[in-house]
Amino acid sequence: MTLATLAMLVAAGFAAGAMNAIAGGGSFFSFPALIFAGLPSVAANASSTVALFPGAVSSAWIYRHDFADIGGVKLWQLLTISVIGGLLGAILLLVTPVSTFDAVVPWLLLFATLAFAFGRDLGTTLRRHMRIGPPALLAVQFVLGLYGGYFGGAVGIMMLATWTLLGTETLARLNPARILMVGATNAVAVLCFIAAGKVWWPETLAMLAGAFLGGYAGASLGRRLSAPVARAIILTVTVSMTVVFFWRRYG
Repeated sequence: MTLATLAMLVAAGFAAGAMNAIAGGGSFFSFPALIFAGLPSVAANASSTVALFPGAVSSAWIYRHDFADIGGVKLWQLLTISVIGGLLGAILLLVTPVSTFDAVVPWLLLFATLAFAFGRDLGTTLRRHMRIGPPALLAVQFVLGLYGGYFGGAVGIMMLATWTLLGTETLARLNPARILMVGATNAVAVLCFIAAGKVWWPETLAMLAGAFLGGYAGASLGRRLSAPVARAIILTVTVSMTVVFFWRRYG
């Protein structure tokens, strides 16, 4: 690993940690950076998850007194189904050939970009016309856990959009549960990736150090940087990375 690559990974980790602390979407910085550092796509996805996981744990700890049931669904039910989905998603990633994952990555990035851009608005629009019950929510949560363990881009936004269909809870009230569910999904994925030997440790530790510092800085910056500005920054990155990966694959 060259000094330039090390600097890029630390910087990408810093940006990812800061964005996760402010508005989410940190994997849009970390995953492409690991690809550009030369990691195979499956290893890059696994290493990105591991590098950003400590930040998720610290965020969940900060919000530990704010966890609450969502609608008629108990928090432990959501947590259990998220962990099961995350485990199966991680296993699915591990058995996916690199060539297949390379072909899927541009489409996953496009899907995640669209979800990040329109997920909350879509949830608000659907909420005007429909409601879902606890059984349907648990089924959707399983699918989101599966996606979170497999790739995970913008999965937190998708969770919030889905949960708003249950009733009148505010996003502020739902956010602590979102952090917990994403963290739990990532936790089981991290264990799978480490056990399978898919983590490239030098690159991961460099990014983890940057993400730790970025999370601290992001918590401070978040008090001054508006959410629309943060989302605009993330969307600029996501659109750019999606275009780059489509060009790399089909250009």
